[in-house]
Formats: sequence, structure tokens, C-alpha cells
Amino acid sequence: METGADLLRLLPRRYDTWGDLTDMRTLAKGEQATIQAQIVRASSRRTRSGRAPAIMEATVTDGVSTMDVVQFGAAGQMRARATRLAPGTTVLMSGKVGLHRGRRQLSNPRLYVLDELDEAERDALLARPMPIYPGTEALPSWSVAKAVRTVLDQLGPEDVPDPLPDELRRSCGLVDAYTAYRWVHRPEDADQWKAARKRLRHEEALILQVALAQRRALHEATRTAVAWSEPEANGSLRADLDAALPYELTVGQVRVGREIAADLARAVPMQRLLQGDVGSGKTLVALRAMLQVVGGGGQAALLAPTEVLAAQHHSSLEALLGPLARYGMLDGAERATRVHLLTGSTPVAQRRRILADLAAGEPAIVVGTHALLSDTVQIPFLGLVVVDEQHRFGVAQRDALRERGGVTDPATGQRHTPHLLVMTATPIPRTIAMTVFGDLATSVLDELPAGRVPVPTHLVPWSRTSWVEGIWRRAAKEVAGGGRVYVVCPRIEAG
Repeated sequence: METGADLLRLLPRRYDTWGDLTDMRTLAKGEQATIQAQIVRASSRRTRSGRAPAIMEATVTDGVSTMDVVQFGAAGQMRARATRLAPGTTVLMSGKVGLHRGRRQLSNPRLYVLDELDEAERDALLARPMPIYPGTEALPSWSVAKAVRTVLDQLGPEDVPDPLPDELRRSCGLVDAYTAYRWVHRPEDADQWKAARKRLRHEEALILQVALAQRRALHEATRTAVAWSEPEANGSLRADLDAALPYELTVGQVRVGREIAADLARAVPMQRLLQGDVGSGKTLVALRAMLQVVGGGGQAALLAPTEVLAAQHHSSLEALLGPLARYGMLDGAERATRVHLLTGSTPVAQRRRILADLAAGEPAIVVGTHALLSDTVQIPFLGLVVVDEQHRFGVAQRDALRERGGVTDPATGQRHTPHLLVMTATPIPRTIAMTVFGDLATSVLDELPAGRVPVPTHLVPWSRTSWVEGIWRRAAKEVAGGGRVYVVCPRIEAG
């Protein structure tokens, strides 16, 4: 954070309320407490630690127990505060309980002198939410709150420009930017901070969508792609594949296939996200798209996050294509292509042959991992990049292959950007997809092929030992019956 604006955009992590008063006898270290007590004694002194020039120290009691209170600040401020907290003064405090030299202590709590408030002011105080900010040991929450208050006290409506037009705010029932920041940091009630957060979320989403729309428009205005015409019903690699399939395409596969084929037939680089559950037929849809490019004399690449997944894709594509994947072989089809596998484990001799074939511009499909991103890999007629599980790659990695590959027009020397198809089996709600993949058009496979059994998904909290044991028994039974189990963990190591 470098400016006051940065500080205002640091929103509270949560809001606490004064709630019920806590019995001081039951307080434990680390507990968030709200205490009404009387001052026993209070004093101030200068410090040597450098944390603050002065400290105010007080002892409070609820008539049964006692505890200590400390606050840090400027010497004059701490001296004045100690004077206000005369013995017998009733105070209301809220903070986290700590231990110092074996005694319970509140460090920099929110503190109000109740003797200075009338009944209405007390009621308003007790109803007011307390913003709690994210903090660290070096920059505690109370210090952030103090800095935010300092910035807010200096601001007026004219100091906070509003990126949302008045008409849009009125139609969506949103408060202005100045009000939003005041309400989110200094709310009088829960309705205010909720309205403020609604406004700020709307603004953030709108700005993101505008930026992505501008990026998409710039992409379409400044980049070109080879238009790979849609194959005819007969006499093409894709048509040969369709004729050889032992089953009919689903309605979803036909619909999504048409969307992708239409994109590939345009001279603007396709950027499309293909969503579909495990078993929905995404691989076949991607293969048909790659054949549209390869059948037109281009090259296509499928980028997978792991060698295991790359090998699985390679095996699946060869199985789907059959003789269509055996170009130049005696048992190959009349119209055929090659499906290469290029990973870090590919033998050197085989790797050299694949790289030579690709560099020569041979129409083919290449499946690989990050090895495809190496500078030694040249794919001069790359017309389509398919990325599986996009979230496993950074945007820079995703675009690296597209930037190096692509067809160059011999007449003009202009390099055409390859089309892009991103696949994911992760269910992504439409609103989140617009946010995370806002620069991509979205297609969804929402049905399984006939006879395909849905894949059950189970969420198992690690803390529920009986659940974990039960799911492992279920997994063992599935594997023993010849099935497969896919386990997803949030991290590899604890920490």
C-alpha cells in the first residue's frame, strides 16, 4: 500500500458487534472479549521499545476479577487518555485477550468511556458494527483501523471520483463511491456495510469486465488467424472420423462442434472455453476441431499439465482415430495424419524425429506437456492450440506456444495467431467463468453420451476421520472391480 486510496480499498475482513458482555473470570488467551468494567488505576509513560513513543497502562475490574489494559500512541495522547480514565470510570472495551507476565491483558482494545455518553448514545454504540481488518504482527488490525480513520477524516465527496455513471447506480440501487467507502469502514449498522460491499463488488466486477472486453476487442482488431473452412460432409478427415465412430454424437457435442467450427472458419483467432464433466466427450470435440485444421494442411497442438495426462490424451486420440492416425503405414487410411507425443520423457531419437517433422510443416497433431513450450520446438503451421485444464497453466505459458507458432503469409509476411480452445472438467458457474475466463467465449457440454454412467463426486473433510476411512474403503472396492478413482487434494504437504 502506497496511497490513501490503497488503504481505503483494504476492506475489513469481518464485522464484530459488541454483543453480550463477557464474564472476565472465564476469559482465556486468544479469546475475543467485550468487557464492561471500572478503572482501578491508569497511568502513562514513555517507552524504549520503539513501537510507540508512549504507553498508557490501566487495570480494570468487574467487581470480581481484574485484568490489564495497554494502549500505544503519542506521549501527549496517552497522557490525556490516562487522565480521562480516572479511578471509578466505567468503560466498555473490545479486543483479543493476551497474556503478559502471567496476567491477562487487552492490547489496544476499542475503548469507550460510558460515563461520557447518554442512554441513546450508549444504545447506538452497542448496535454499531466494528470493522476488523486483516493484520500482521508488524501491522496489527488496530493500527490499520487507525490509519483508515485518519484517511476518512480527511476526505469529502469531491475527493472520491466515482467510475460508475449516476444512471447505472440508480438503476442498480447502488450508493456513490464516497458513501460506499464511509459505510464499509465506518458503518452505523449492518445494512450500511452490506450496501457498501454490494456497491464495491459491482464496481470491481464491472471494471474487470470492461477491461476484458477491451482486451478481447484489441485482440480481434490487431490479430488475424487462418480461416480453416468447415470440412464437407464427405471427403475430409473429420468426416471420415464421424463415419467410423461406433456411436452417434450427442446433441451437445454437435452444438458445441458447430460453434467451434464456425470460429475456426473466421479470420479472427478463436478464444473459447469448453466446459464438460468427466466423460462428457470433450476430447472427441477437441479432436474434431483439430482435424478441421489438420485436414486443411495445418498443425494442431494439445497441451496437457502432466506427462500422465498427455500420454492418456495421446492414447485416446489414437484409439478414436484408428487407421486415420497411421499416416504412411500399410494399415493406414487413405486420408490419415500422425499423432505425436512430446514430453520430457520422450527418447532423444524419437524427439528429434518429431521435431524435424513438425519443423518441416507436416500436417499433424502433437500432444505434449510443458516440453512443447521449449524454444527448440518449432511448429510453423500451427493453426490450433488446445489446452487441457487451463488453471494448471499461467496465461503467459498458455500464450507462449501461440506466440511462437502460427502460419506466416508468404505474400505479406504477416504471422497469423493460432486459434485457442481451452478445456476444463472443473464445474465453473457462468458468473465465475465470465470473471476468470472473461476473454474467452464459453461452450458447455451438459450431457453424457448414451450408456455413459455419471461419475459420482464426493467431498470428504479431512477432519472427519470416519468419512475418510469410508471413502478409502469405497475406493478400494471400486478399484478391485476394475474401476478407477481420481483423488484431488488441496495441497501436497501440510502447511
